[in-house]
Amino acid sequence: MMLSAKRLLLLLALIGSGHWANAQYAWDFGFHLGGANYLGEMGGKDQPRRDFVWDMKLGQTRWAVGGFARRKINRSISINAGLLYMRIQGADELSTYRPRRGRNLNFRNDMFELYLRPEFTIYQDNDMGGRGRYRLAFRLFGYAGVGLYYHNPKGQLYGEGDFYALQPLNTELADYSRIGVSVPIGIGFHFTQRRRHRFGWDLGWRTTFTDYLDDASTVYADPALLPSQLAVDLANQSAYAYALDPTLPDPRNYDAGAIRGDATHNDSYLTMTFTYSYVLRGQSNFYRQRYNWIRGNKRVGRKSRAKF
Repeated sequence: MMLSAKRLLLLLALIGSGHWANAQYAWDFGFHLGGANYLGEMGGKDQPRRDFVWDMKLGQTRWAVGGFARRKINRSISINAGLLYMRIQGADELSTYRPRRGRNLNFRNDMFELYLRPEFTIYQDNDMGGRGRYRLAFRLFGYAGVGLYYHNPKGQLYGEGDFYALQPLNTELADYSRIGVSVPIGIGFHFTQRRRHRFGWDLGWRTTFTDYLDDASTVYADPALLPSQLAVDLANQSAYAYALDPTLPDPRNYDAGAIRGDATHNDSYLTMTFTYSYVLRGQSNFYRQRYNWIRGNKRVGRKSRAKF
């Protein structure tokens, strides 16, 4: 039987709007809330440096907040773009390695990170419990992407008082940039409740191409070449530590040319956040009101609902 003119026009409109409708189902928008920490010269235990998380001080974890938008490409891949604001920090006085305690440096760094990352599904269950209602879904994913960050390390004199921006003071006579590129790698999961509300967890590590997130990398500069007395005082605080504890290494061990950092390893940072997002998926009210006749007003079965 031939379709009536009215139904034919409605069917053409439905087909024409299909791409737009599918696109809106694939998006979710949300926010991150959690903590950040860093791996670099400050921290550690009874060794000069240990790779990855073994030098991290959990007590120095600070906040990380931000927002994101995610676009589902297919069942296996999504694209996530977001902006994070976080703080990382460290202090030699917290280390148990005596040469670091004698060095007596400290820093904090408030960072903005803009990231873009593909997320690859590791495991997915669209109907947890298997009852055919699709009220709770689960997805485990991994990701690797690219980030652009702005940072501004600051330090205190003797661990107290005001914080001073360290990059303009050129404490190691190194002209490093406040803008850098990172490579975020991580894993996460989320539960989607009633196809609208998505609650998740995200753990990410960022490798960078700089060793100056903490303003320490190479050797002590000649004080005569530093731009100000403030720069001299912030660059070398070993004498103050020795005055408080004479069992620490002699301040002469930290003279010009002595090792101040570890230039063989770049700094990195980590974030662990909880996430919430709202999912733009499922049929719109317009779709249900105008095109329900095509579906015969029948209850959507398990197979059809699984496609969303």
